[in-house]
Amino acid sequence: MSERRFAEEARRPVGLERPSGWRGIYSHPTVQVALLGFTCFMCPGMFNALTGLGGGGEFSATLQSNATTAVYATFAFFGFFSGTINNVLGARLALTLGSLGYPLYISSYLVYNIHPNTGAYVITTGAVLGFCAALLWTAQGSLMMSYPTESQKGMYIGIFWAIFNLGGVVGAAVVFGQNYHSTNNSVSNGTYIAFLVLSASGFFISHFLMNPEKMIRTDGTKVAKVRHPSWKTEFVSLFVALKTDPWIVLLFPMFFVSNYFYTWQFNDYNLALFTIRARALNNFVYWVSQIIGSVFIGYFILDNRFFRRKVRAYFGWITVFVLVFVVHTWAYFYQKNYTRQSVDALDFHKIDIDDSDYPAHVLLMILYGILDSNWQSYAYWLMGAMSNDMAKLAVFTGFYKCLQSSGAAGVWRADGVGLPYMNIFLSTWVLTAAGMVFALPMVYYRVKDFTDEHDHEVL
Repeated sequence: MSERRFAEEARRPVGLERPSGWRGIYSHPTVQVALLGFTCFMCPGMFNALTGLGGGGEFSATLQSNATTAVYATFAFFGFFSGTINNVLGARLALTLGSLGYPLYISSYLVYNIHPNTGAYVITTGAVLGFCAALLWTAQGSLMMSYPTESQKGMYIGIFWAIFNLGGVVGAAVVFGQNYHSTNNSVSNGTYIAFLVLSASGFFISHFLMNPEKMIRTDGTKVAKVRHPSWKTEFVSLFVALKTDPWIVLLFPMFFVSNYFYTWQFNDYNLALFTIRARALNNFVYWVSQIIGSVFIGYFILDNRFFRRKVRAYFGWITVFVLVFVVHTWAYFYQKNYTRQSVDALDFHKIDIDDSDYPAHVLLMILYGILDSNWQSYAYWLMGAMSNDMAKLAVFTGFYKCLQSSGAAGVWRADGVGLPYMNIFLSTWVLTAAGMVFALPMVYYRVKDFTDEHDHEVL
């Protein structure tokens, strides 16, 4: 037996017996992660489809940029404490409460489409959504990263990301179908109603998730019992996590920019250059490419059993780093040819799906979708490689979402006040490259072939 195989056998725990029959199927980690994916399919998936249109489907991007700023500003604030809230309330309850913010926010676009003087309501619901999103995404991250075994984390992240992004695919397909013959530059009330109904159903799906304390992994190991400590203990755990695992700080630049690039992609490229039906089709292929990208990096790179976990970490880093420069180099040759002023001119030609230059432009959207899914999957996988404990992973996810939302809030506000497209584009390129450079030492020093026992808990 090889040294590596011997080490794997030595670390393999004595397995518990998994339930059989329908209960065994229902409680299988894959099924539970799939249900988690469908909850996010209906809630943030619909939010993504709406955001991906640019301007939230409206003619002007200003209100949507300001509302999205409100979303991410409150998301950033509560994201820092969301791991604490998650560990006190429990991941399932936090997920359910978090799902309520999405139909509320989407309803505001319907209200605004009927009564254009209700912009304050849109921004207010955006602030509420920020709090709810912090709960939902922290619960999601802790569940998704704690249910699989160490050799399955890439695959499970890919499964979740694929199902979640089906929400964007379905939402974009709805918009494309309803607005195919539209000559307006905004979507109809029927589109917003369809989004509202779909997002509301996510709240009900979240009730079908099992209690995490009853979950048994496929190798027979039990998911660590969810702790419900005092608020004081959990607040202390935020700083203990930083002290005991300071390498997480090197991922902070990567976390910060992980939603930063959406602003340029959706508002400063998709909204700026394309007609409404072209925007809807771009949105559709963007989320389809997210599914392909997440499955590819999760299954074929991050969980590739022919290589040690350390080697897979390097392969993942190289894949994402190369994509950063490929897509941004390509995008630069488009961005240098237009500005906010030229796009606002009456004689500016919006690209439609039957234009000769459309295929090359939509291919860039596809590559951006692959980059985004690779980026998010790799970030989650790196956190999952640091621990298997749900409470610690909730804290890490809280850091992730706090910094992610801080970056997003800043760039959406910059877009809302009219910062030049080129400035936003170049800052996106520089920050994504820097995020990967800062992550490399963490990959080298912190990622191990196996997770040590002392990495399992915060306290």
